[in-house]
Amino acid sequence: MRKPYSRATTGVIGGSAAALALITNVNAADVDLPGTLVWSAYPTGTTGYAQSVAVGQILQNEYDTNLRVVPGRNDVSRLEPLRRGRADFSAGGTEAVAAQEAQFNFAQQSWGPQSTRVLMWAISDACSFTITAADDAGIDEVADMEGKRVAWVQGAPTLNYGLEYLLSYADLTWDDVERVEVGGYMGAVEGILEGRIDAMGGSCDSAPFERINASPRGLNFPEFPHENEAGLERISQYASWLVPHESTRNVGMDSDESIEVVTGPYPMLIGMDDTDEDLAYNMTKAMHQHYEEYRENAPGAEGWEVERMELTSMPMPFHEGAIRYFEEIGLWDDEAQEHHEQNLKRQEVLAEAWEDHMADAPTDQDEFEEAWMETRHNALEEADLPTLRSFW
Repeated sequence: MRKPYSRATTGVIGGSAAALALITNVNAADVDLPGTLVWSAYPTGTTGYAQSVAVGQILQNEYDTNLRVVPGRNDVSRLEPLRRGRADFSAGGTEAVAAQEAQFNFAQQSWGPQSTRVLMWAISDACSFTITAADDAGIDEVADMEGKRVAWVQGAPTLNYGLEYLLSYADLTWDDVERVEVGGYMGAVEGILEGRIDAMGGSCDSAPFERINASPRGLNFPEFPHENEAGLERISQYASWLVPHESTRNVGMDSDESIEVVTGPYPMLIGMDDTDEDLAYNMTKAMHQHYEEYRENAPGAEGWEVERMELTSMPMPFHEGAIRYFEEIGLWDDEAQEHHEQNLKRQEVLAEAWEDHMADAPTDQDEFEEAWMETRHNALEEADLPTLRSFW
């Protein structure tokens, strides 16, 4: 079992934090960024959006770069601008993994496997995604979710299946709860406030949860005790990026209180394989070198500390520009390179599988998706690569 993140025990890959800071100062050359950058992000009011704005303020002050943050209500609306070249980067969640895999809403003829590239990601003191419940719903542990009314966000499969990954901790699925469809993340919050929903998924420090905490229903985060290794393993088989974590920034709790949960990368700064290497390099460099200036300017922004990234936890390749910078500061090592190359192979396998699938794909969407799920699963198995979630 992976140990939960701890500032006291986590070191920098390839050197100590002190050594990394020294290298950073030595190599603190000017960052070269364009006059305007565009990021897509989660909706206004979310921690991801707030962090993007905080970074934008630093870029404006330091480089006269205007960072335009474009909120997207669902997975497709956040990544569509990126793949169309209308956004330089996406500061979203693991929907980028789903796009790489052509899962869920990305299993469409108009999408298919995407050549996404990660630059870096945040692991905050809070948690990126957990079960958030009304305190009066009687959900004290994950097993208590059985039979409860749970928000299903239309057009956001990574949220919905992310919640199912969490339910698997108690050996539950969506079939074991009552699904309540809502139009968006904020619709789920409203559903809890109005008494129509008992639980939803979200980050431990999500600002909209303050409204739930202040309401008559109250707020509760059921824990995921790390001693339950079987439960953690069930989560990991679907989502290797969700790791044990002690969250110390939780809505409705004092700062000295912690809860045992799992967490993953959020936000993730994502580009495409054809994103300019120098742009990716300078973006990564700016994010790292100005970390101390924006870390306190938005909830969860402390998570962008590069030492917190577990470079081999993501099933997605890094961008070459980010790798170049990580090599300069001593963060990149042989293990990270090996994992990166395996992920490049993964994207090649997925692309070939999609080509085979499209050669004789059914025209009916349901049949199209079912056939793709089978083709994808078989291709990854034959290549001896993790299948993650094969069927949905």
